[in-house]
Amino acid sequence: MSDGPLIVQSDRSVLLEVAHPLAADARHDLAVFAELERAPEHIHTYRITRLGLWNARAAGHTADEILGTLETYSKYAVPASVTIDITETIARYGRLTIERDEDGVLIVRGTDNNVLTEVSRSKKVSSLLVGQRPDGTYEVAAWARGQLKQELLKLGWPAEDNAGYKPGAPHEISLNTEKWNLRHYQEKAINNFLDGGSGVVVLPCGAGKTLVGAGAMAATKTNTLILVTNTVSARQWRDELLKRTSLTAEEIGEYSGQTKEVRPVTIATYQILTAKRSGEFAHLALLDALDWGLVIYDEVHLLPAPVFKLTAELQARRRLGLTATLVREDGRESDVFSLIGPKRFDAPWKEIEQEGFISPAECKEIRIDLEPDERMMYAASSDSERYRLAATSPSKLAVVKKLIAHHPGERILVIGQYLDQLAVLGAALGVPEITGATPIDERERLFQAFREGSEPVIVVSKVANFSVDLPEASVAIQVSGAFGSRQEEAQRLGRLLRPKTSGFTATFYTLVARDTVDQDFAQNRQRFLAEQGYAYEIVDAHTLE
Repeated sequence: MSDGPLIVQSDRSVLLEVAHPLAADARHDLAVFAELERAPEHIHTYRITRLGLWNARAAGHTADEILGTLETYSKYAVPASVTIDITETIARYGRLTIERDEDGVLIVRGTDNNVLTEVSRSKKVSSLLVGQRPDGTYEVAAWARGQLKQELLKLGWPAEDNAGYKPGAPHEISLNTEKWNLRHYQEKAINNFLDGGSGVVVLPCGAGKTLVGAGAMAATKTNTLILVTNTVSARQWRDELLKRTSLTAEEIGEYSGQTKEVRPVTIATYQILTAKRSGEFAHLALLDALDWGLVIYDEVHLLPAPVFKLTAELQARRRLGLTATLVREDGRESDVFSLIGPKRFDAPWKEIEQEGFISPAECKEIRIDLEPDERMMYAASSDSERYRLAATSPSKLAVVKKLIAHHPGERILVIGQYLDQLAVLGAALGVPEITGATPIDERERLFQAFREGSEPVIVVSKVANFSVDLPEASVAIQVSGAFGSRQEEAQRLGRLLRPKTSGFTATFYTLVARDTVDQDFAQNRQRFLAEQGYAYEIVDAHTLE
């Protein structure tokens, strides 16, 4: 027991006293295995979950380390039930393993025969097994590797996948490191991934996730399929690979709505993989077009649900997921764990900021008041209409203008969810607007003009949430978002975190209508950033000059 900032409760919730001098250290260590649930001003509530513990175990953390964190920072003794629960939960990871025998047949083996017998009697598991062998192991249907891992996880017995991977067709890839080198955390992320075989690397936006992908490609030297969120992202991956590796333009193909190139390194969009024709996925042939040795999933937290089925069929290939957050708004974190792989590396945002690899940032929530007629309309509206009414309040326009005036000479993104709101803002500010309807070539032209400073302010929709490299952006003004999406909040702040030659400190504003669901959703959106150590200063719009 100590005078620490934590209170660990028997329901596996953990309370963090935000003002405590050790709060930042405790938050850093807690983020390894716990998820932030609520983040009001003074006390933050974390939850220790099974999946969080198993991800921590897969990343190399032990039960003793995790209990050591709780005991070091806890104000009171850690409840014995929590200590036992954490120890036993961690011990479940790896009690079952999926392997290949000398003939290449998939088998599932248990260090505890009672556990193996228990899971084999589950209807959903037994349908994936061919039969029991004399040595007690079970043969697994050749197609069922991914589905078996899903079902075992649901039963509370996450299997360690040691069945190996097809090497894929060899293809020479090396890094061009004459003018740059991988950072220490990027090298560790690559090594952890290679040691584990498949899994997810979690790094802040701007911390060089693409370079981790390039490093994994250079290490495996094989045909690689890269799955990305959109065509703009595909072209940024191509440009970065051409700049950072030995790959030539002829070796990199784009497979999207506009172009269908299959080359040793092929970059495809999630949209093209989920496109259907006559009720069937129209581009499944891409998965077998070449002998892929590595599949990279960019922004894996945005992986569309239909792609999980395709991922289950890619279990024999090495899989690398890249993301800034493992949070999924659809709650399918367990599918990422089973089908892409567990978390192999996670670098806290603030730690990388302190080393100077990403820019420091200030986060401010600007609270505005609805006009009397808006308030009356809001009160009379249905629950489904209220968020849009509050989020698109015309009162936000004047605040946006004031904030832009506060940042002369800086590159400013005005970000929103609703296209009609963005059209009004673009027209009123006299600046370009980029949405999903903006042609790809025009988007790239405007983003380049922003980078060069000829268009210092642009209004953007969610198309700029991810995989858009705008290193000199130092201000983001968020006027509306996807309800309470934590992942979107992380992505939008991430637009500002790349180190800047200008020397400006990043400032992230969120405009929120007071006493509405807009304010409620904002609190949920901010949970992920609070977990990473970013505090939101609340500012009344009336105090802005």
